[in-house]
Amino acid sequence: MENRMNGAEAMVRMLEAQGVQHIFGLCGDTTLPFYDAMLRLDHSITHVLTRDERSAAYMADGYSRVTGRVGVAEGPSGGGATYILPGLIEASESSYAVLGITTDISVSSYGKYPLTEVDQNALMAPLTKWNTVLSRADHIPRMVRAAFRAMTTGRSGAAHIGLPYDIQYDPVDPSDIWADPATATYPAYRQAPPPGAVEAAVEAILSAKSPLIVCGGGVVIAQAWEALDRLATRLDIPVATSISGQGALAETHPNCLGVVGSNGGTDETWEMMEGADLVIFMGCRAGSTTTARWEAPGPATRVVHFDSDPMVMNANYRTEMAVVGDLQLALEEANAVLDKRGQGTDGFGGAAAVAEKKARKFETFERLAQVTNGPIRPERIIKTLMEVLPEDATVVSDPGTSCPYFSAYYQLPKPGRHFITNRAHGALGYALSAALGAWFGRPASKTVALMGDGSFGFTCGELETVCRVGAPITYLVFSNANFGWIKASQYADKDARYYNVDFNRTDQAAVAAAYGVKSWRVETPDDLERVLREAITHDGPTLVDVICQPLEESNAPVRRWMG
Repeated sequence: MENRMNGAEAMVRMLEAQGVQHIFGLCGDTTLPFYDAMLRLDHSITHVLTRDERSAAYMADGYSRVTGRVGVAEGPSGGGATYILPGLIEASESSYAVLGITTDISVSSYGKYPLTEVDQNALMAPLTKWNTVLSRADHIPRMVRAAFRAMTTGRSGAAHIGLPYDIQYDPVDPSDIWADPATATYPAYRQAPPPGAVEAAVEAILSAKSPLIVCGGGVVIAQAWEALDRLATRLDIPVATSISGQGALAETHPNCLGVVGSNGGTDETWEMMEGADLVIFMGCRAGSTTTARWEAPGPATRVVHFDSDPMVMNANYRTEMAVVGDLQLALEEANAVLDKRGQGTDGFGGAAAVAEKKARKFETFERLAQVTNGPIRPERIIKTLMEVLPEDATVVSDPGTSCPYFSAYYQLPKPGRHFITNRAHGALGYALSAALGAWFGRPASKTVALMGDGSFGFTCGELETVCRVGAPITYLVFSNANFGWIKASQYADKDARYYNVDFNRTDQAAVAAAYGVKSWRVETPDDLERVLREAITHDGPTLVDVICQPLEESNAPVRRWMG
């Protein structure tokens, strides 16, 4: 370890000590000392230069979701701080650990109207789980440790550290460079539920006639899918998910009903939500989308809730039994309770009920996926993806046209985080960048990103980054020359009075090709499978621009357009 160390070097060494392997970011003048330290020091961190700070944060988010490690994004003062913020908001609300580091003007310049001055502390505080703007270099090690502790414990979330320019040159004691290895991954320091809570929840479940488990992203974050599989199988209980909860069980599992709610849910899956006499929310906030704005569970339905965050308990539903604790520990305890009882029940007939609902749902899907006249139906795209993608593929989607179709109909064959979408705030432009972060985190998995042409226009500049690093990601654009979700909303809610939702049709394949991406434009269903197979097996970045049916003309699996 060096005998002399400045603040910028201390930041690099602390990130390395915390187990950081990748940083996504964009250079700026206030970042000069940090970049110089990254260059001069011998360390194990890969820095990925991005074209936009917002993209850097989305890359860190995608990386965090597939690895269970803290994703790190950095950017300069002023505009860099305001651009990085959307990604931190999404990560924090979605419960993923992302650290934003924004360098800042010198502490000695505060209040003197220097260029790019913004109150970073006030900007970040309401929208992150933990936040600080440093005023002394010798605080860097302690504050980095605190940020990682906050991001990885309890309900995980985003943190922000502001790093002023002048303190990057100030001395730091090298002996203070150390980290807690437990906070390199999350969930860290898992908390067990209170004594008796799980047993009471099990009693409530066994007393029901037609219970339904509804899983959110918390089950996947806690990596609790094996314990959930055992519980669902032994009780033969149906398991539904939110979009974020996809991967709680493999969707080919006989007890997995699939997505319920207003986005990605269908009439068939909603029947089971409405018919349950007990709903068990697991790692799910029971928010507006999953419950179709609280249409179900209804007032007479009993509710049991498992979650690591006590704030979600009784927030939307009167809860009969709240189990506050880590989902993996709670589900393992539930299985232990049933072990003592000799399993405890003959089962609820969940697999048979799920099979009937899914048979009807997929009958409609298959019929629409076979339509051969153009433009290409989204159902045809999803069916083709199921046929050509490997089992361990990682799929990232923007929240527009592609998301409800994928969530409703694509049958994920493995549990875990294999489908990523930004459900908390739904910003367009997420998937193109997040897919690169996911690829860095899981390079052996084929990564595919789905988006509309509206989303493509937000962040297509990052295709240069994708080509520079040589990531063999396949991008698939659902092109319909409008902001489809809003146009469909105007169709449904405003009697098709369309206003300012259409834009000129762009050749996304030509745009991507200009960056160096191997690209295709597909206009007829007969060409789709051949092109997708070629794109997915190519050893570099690829893009397929599919001219597809407009969302307002489709049979979209959306029960309610306004979330």
